[in-house]
Amino acid sequence: MNDPGQVALEALAAEVGRRLLQSGERLTTAESCTGGWLGQCITAVAGSSRWFDRGFITYSNEAKTELLGVSGDTLASHGAVSETTAAAMALGALARSPADWAIAITGIAGPDGGTTEKPVGTVCFAWVRADAQVFTATHHFQGDRRAVRAQSVAHALRELVPRVGHCSA
Repeated sequence: MNDPGQVALEALAAEVGRRLLQSGERLTTAESCTGGWLGQCITAVAGSSRWFDRGFITYSNEAKTELLGVSGDTLASHGAVSETTAAAMALGALARSPADWAIAITGIAGPDGGTTEKPVGTVCFAWVRADAQVFTATHHFQGDRRAVRAQSVAHALRELVPRVGHCSA
């Protein structure tokens, strides 16, 4: 997958916004490796205040614990880059927001930091609805740091689109 351009990312964010408006729902985000890029794409959409509540940038493990309530045990057992941690981040964001949906992203964008088990480009996601439906995924993206981060933002938005309005409340 190629690095999606900013215009394409903002178009995905706008589509998410249309779906959320149609269903009367709001979104919150919890980001680590994307460092707020997801929130930036969302807030670049005019009128996003009608469907976007807030975003958490929790780059460090301490921030994940302090701001989102991710337990130290989760981080110690699964690591910051895991579907379990992504789900805990999303659930923590929802607990601290009146939003209906949360997206969480945590990963290794590079160029360093990867391991054999979790190479550079490994990114974990969670999409959580306020009724506690939790969807998680792990993807391995190719490219440099910017490409991994851009693909992560695109994937997070793209995967939310079909879920909004199609889950039971």
